[in-house]
Amino acid sequence: MRRTLDIQADRIEMVLASHRIQARVRGGRITPQAITFELMTPLGTRVRRVSALAEELALALGVPQVQVRRGKGYIEIEIPRQRCKPVPVERLLSRITRIPRVTALLGVDGEGIPLLLRVDSPDVAHVLVAGTTGSGKTILLRLIGITLAHWNRQAHVQLVLVDPKRRGLAPLARLPHVWGEGVYARPEAVVAVLERLVALMEHRDRVGQSWPRVIVLVDELAEVLHLGGRAAHQALVRLVQRGREAGIHVVAATQKPAASILGSVLKGNFPVRLVGRVASADDARVAAGIAGTGAEKLRGRGAFLLVSGGDVIPFQTAYVDGEAIQRLVAQIRARGRPTVTEIGRRARRLLAISKG
Repeated sequence: MRRTLDIQADRIEMVLASHRIQARVRGGRITPQAITFELMTPLGTRVRRVSALAEELALALGVPQVQVRRGKGYIEIEIPRQRCKPVPVERLLSRITRIPRVTALLGVDGEGIPLLLRVDSPDVAHVLVAGTTGSGKTILLRLIGITLAHWNRQAHVQLVLVDPKRRGLAPLARLPHVWGEGVYARPEAVVAVLERLVALMEHRDRVGQSWPRVIVLVDELAEVLHLGGRAAHQALVRLVQRGREAGIHVVAATQKPAASILGSVLKGNFPVRLVGRVASADDARVAAGIAGTGAEKLRGRGAFLLVSGGDVIPFQTAYVDGEAIQRLVAQIRARGRPTVTEIGRRARRLLAISKG
């Protein structure tokens, strides 16, 4: 392995030298998903000069593609590993202790460190998950839901599941944290639950309450808007505009996060983006809200970028299959019977980003 890494480092330096870029590979790191080289360049070297050579670097290294991005004082060149090992969610959960409330697990970053998302942080508020079919966005949505329930009592966190196709979020329906009828799929049911959430938000604003936190997980946001029409759009816009202060947070997944589909106001109120593989550089810019993230070059299968405040953090989602979800749901249900909460009573009437 060491010899292979040395050969790859030499080839990277040779390709850059052939284009008059003096650079030296000073080291790097290996994770189950990728090999990352740290490249030192002279002061003033533009990252885009190295990025423009991504195809030549991939050819020299004998890999399908490489990703070039800015690190902390150096340039990173990432090579995906051919045999990518999944990161089981249960193994990660066993490593993490002392978690703040309303925090979800996303996966591991480029150094193999667990990446967490505190959903109720002022810097997060609402989260948009974007990516094409096969990128892993539904798995990531499930992961967020199951880990929120794993680390939080239902007195602190409640989940609202909105999924027109039912298949994506159905494995979470037996969690004691889930509100109402489980998965809201029928258009009239989706509109009704969104309008009840708006009513709850207005009530909380009047009385100054924000607990328990309500996390609204939405799979296929564009389809929800299409089927629910104007009423669904208006309710979601109000929730993302004012919901944070009332403790209501929307985490929504979609293939196409364009303003022409979601509406500019709705699209503009997701401060944190979790972006998987997309079809083109233009789609990557729309999904991330900034240009140059390279999301169009992601390999899929759970490879994502966390985009917040101009920062871009690559990560690999933890692997959570059906059996793992069943085991975790059983463990969570075994803690005790669900308690009656403010949401349960009233509903009938009405990225701090951290590493652990």
